[in-house]
Amino acid sequence: MRIKTSLNYSPNFSTSARNKKKIKYIVYHYTGMRSENKAIKRLTDLNSNVSCHYFIKRNGEIILMVPELYEAWHAGKSKWKKDILLNKKSLGIEISNKGHEFGYENFSKNQINSLIKLSKYLIKKYKIKASNILGHSDIAFERKKDPGEKFPWNYLAKRKIGIWHKIKEEKLIKFRSKKISNIEIIKFIKYLTKIGYLTKNLKNNKKTKLIKSFQRRFRQKLINGKIDKECLIIAEKMSKLIR
Repeated sequence: MRIKTSLNYSPNFSTSARNKKKIKYIVYHYTGMRSENKAIKRLTDLNSNVSCHYFIKRNGEIILMVPELYEAWHAGKSKWKKDILLNKKSLGIEISNKGHEFGYENFSKNQINSLIKLSKYLIKKYKIKASNILGHSDIAFERKKDPGEKFPWNYLAKRKIGIWHKIKEEKLIKFRSKKISNIEIIKFIKYLTKIGYLTKNLKNNKKTKLIKSFQRRFRQKLINGKIDKECLIIAEKMSKLIR
């Protein structure tokens, strides 16, 4: 299987090639800039110190910016499970979208179709687990919101990309905003730890960001930073899918 790409190389990457076996994550991002051209320019600017392996334009065109075996600078300060600084072990895919700051929009059909093809190719090539398909906000929730609540995680999971809880909306909605006990809150945090989130030593503001990150990924209908019964049910289900 080959993926059709155009080339626009970024100078921002670590120059030592890594072992193929070290690549265990795919991290999805949105660009979060006013225009697609500005995003491409920044990712290929020597002075920006940021890059990605692949960039997906609104029309679905895939641009290769950094060869896969080299470490692109896309994740920044990050943590998932026992891994820190995920640039070393991941492939970064930037998807053109203005993001929350400049007018968050739905991802285009062409983008998602290209993302599916690219993701399946990389998953097969590097034997990446479904639970290791991540969003930037999963691994850096204190700083990031992308790819955000409009990103179609459920749609991708149906195509064997990433994980999803598969609990029907009509079953969940009756638990939305329903308060839970302190013991259940502790259980919720334990479930998040098992999923992979950083949960230790978080003050209130950071806890809220953590919860919002979880919601943007797994409970996209309401992003309020509050733990309710619906969140608890979803977190428990997701924790059982982690291997």
